[in-house]
Amino acid sequence: MSLPWPIIISTFLLILTSFPSTYSQQPYEGIYTTDCTNTHNSSSLLGYFCNGNSTSCTSYLTFHPTPPYNTAAAIASLLNIDASLLSQSNLNSNSLVVIPVACSCSGAYYQFNATYTVQSGDITLFIANNTFQALSTCQAIINQNLPNASSQLAVGQNLTVPLRCACPTTEQYNSGIRYLLSYLVSYGEFVSTIAQTFGMDSGSIEDANELSGDTIYPFTTLLIPFKTKPNFTQISVLTPPPPPPPAPASPPPNEKSNHAGVYAGIAVAVFVFLLVAIVLVFVLSKKRRSEESKGKGKKVAVVSNNLESKPIKKNDIPLDILKGISGIGSFLKVYTFQELQSATNNFSSENQIGGSVYRGAFQGDLAAVKRFDRDMSMEIDMLKQINHFNLIRLSGVSFNEGYWFLVCEYAENGSLSDWIWHKNGLGALNWGQRMQISLDVASGLNYLHSFTQPAYVHMDIHTSGILLDSNLRAKISNLTNARPAKGREGDFTMTQHVAGMQGYLAPEYLEDGLVSPKIDVYAFGIVLLEIFTGKENGIVFDEFDEKAKGENLENNVKGFLDPLMEANFSIDSAVLLVELIKRCTEKDPSNRPSMGEVVQYLARMSDMSTSWYSSYDTGSFSSEKVLQMKEE
Repeated sequence: MSLPWPIIISTFLLILTSFPSTYSQQPYEGIYTTDCTNTHNSSSLLGYFCNGNSTSCTSYLTFHPTPPYNTAAAIASLLNIDASLLSQSNLNSNSLVVIPVACSCSGAYYQFNATYTVQSGDITLFIANNTFQALSTCQAIINQNLPNASSQLAVGQNLTVPLRCACPTTEQYNSGIRYLLSYLVSYGEFVSTIAQTFGMDSGSIEDANELSGDTIYPFTTLLIPFKTKPNFTQISVLTPPPPPPPAPASPPPNEKSNHAGVYAGIAVAVFVFLLVAIVLVFVLSKKRRSEESKGKGKKVAVVSNNLESKPIKKNDIPLDILKGISGIGSFLKVYTFQELQSATNNFSSENQIGGSVYRGAFQGDLAAVKRFDRDMSMEIDMLKQINHFNLIRLSGVSFNEGYWFLVCEYAENGSLSDWIWHKNGLGALNWGQRMQISLDVASGLNYLHSFTQPAYVHMDIHTSGILLDSNLRAKISNLTNARPAKGREGDFTMTQHVAGMQGYLAPEYLEDGLVSPKIDVYAFGIVLLEIFTGKENGIVFDEFDEKAKGENLENNVKGFLDPLMEANFSIDSAVLLVELIKRCTEKDPSNRPSMGEVVQYLARMSDMSTSWYSSYDTGSFSSEKVLQMKEE
């Protein structure tokens, strides 16, 4: 009996992807550096694994000279190094300084330890990402110093900060690699552009970091392998050029290739794969023509229970083919329509959450099943790549009678709008809960804007589309409306089709069709306003806009807040919140903060004490001042 084609292809792909990376060193930590509550053990978030040729070695760190750490003495004190290693003439904002350190194993991980005294308002995320510029991670700091992720830092507490370094593996050492440099990745950089900076091929960097592509993320480190001691003390930092078209990595022409056999094997495998694919297409086409000829003259209709009856379309997609579209079967579960019927009690009204969304139970686990009557293949291709705690996760798909069905994460506590407008007898959220929800939403948007490739604009942020899980943590939904941004913050695209919920649309989008991440920032400002006032945006924004720009803001702010909210906050903290809302809803998008700034702002607010707020002049507060407070 011959094997089905999908099984043959799946087996072949498994063999193809099983070629080992000859000089594989360490897993790249990726996009999880802000997920401080989870360690993601398969990544290197706790440190580079102690799997080298030696338990200790000389390795190299990089660091941006940035105030207040822009002098030799300040950097040396922060990183626990000898100041003589730094030349003051090399310390400028357009360079990365290169610092040799003694890297050694500590348990399962390599590290070089620095020490840090906790300041008022510090949280582990900003100690790792801001103070130490991603030379450490919040997960590593928590693992080293705190009993669990929920533990609080205490002002004056001395922390051991494990800095990210590594020693070459035996395979690397045998290939001539003697040193590894921990390079700080900045916005807009790719493996290819960094390889150009160091005059090496991208493949050697990809091998050292277990990468298979060009995409990397800011606030991460990338290991750069060297065969000889780096002979520079600084690296010039320029705006990186657009990445060149990807090309196969090749060894230097003056060296004997150690990968020739692997490349030859891959070339043969690709040829065989293409041949199999051509044969598959021919067989399926022949089968489809045969089935269509048999069905001519027959009128076929199918009843879909509580769903609208609809004739079968010629472009209905069999499940075995559906699994192959854009690699869906590798990332998502493909459900039969019968499985969806069983999970949703035949799409009964009792299981209907709203509109075309149904609650389903799959082997005891709840999920939301959404029906779409348009082609969703592009949206699925986007959603399968997105993975963040504060974004509703897509877990499965199905296709039946011209409809797409998406199976998504289920949020037990429903929409945020029901809670802030006290619908269905829901109680009032307190200040702390509202702050956490705000930070959750900001973190999800920041991920879309800065940590996906390409960057995405959500396009439809509003309180009804923000869902709350069993712990009242926020999850952003409606991701099927997201669209790629043209570039980083500040780059605009145009659209003639303006869509979205009234009251949340940014002026430049509503009036001129300008699309950028800043339209999400504007909508987020309106969401903040609703969260803390308990009123719908159309009712409260004009009043807020008038009073927030008037004099005596401290007195005016009392009238903004939801009277049902517990009074466990200071007026000063409410003033800080008003200032943030004002900045997010500026008419000029260039005056709005990025979502990265908003996350920093809210994280500071949520972790500060009332006494800390009161010690500052909040009347002229701005997000820039937040970042200066630790220096003071």
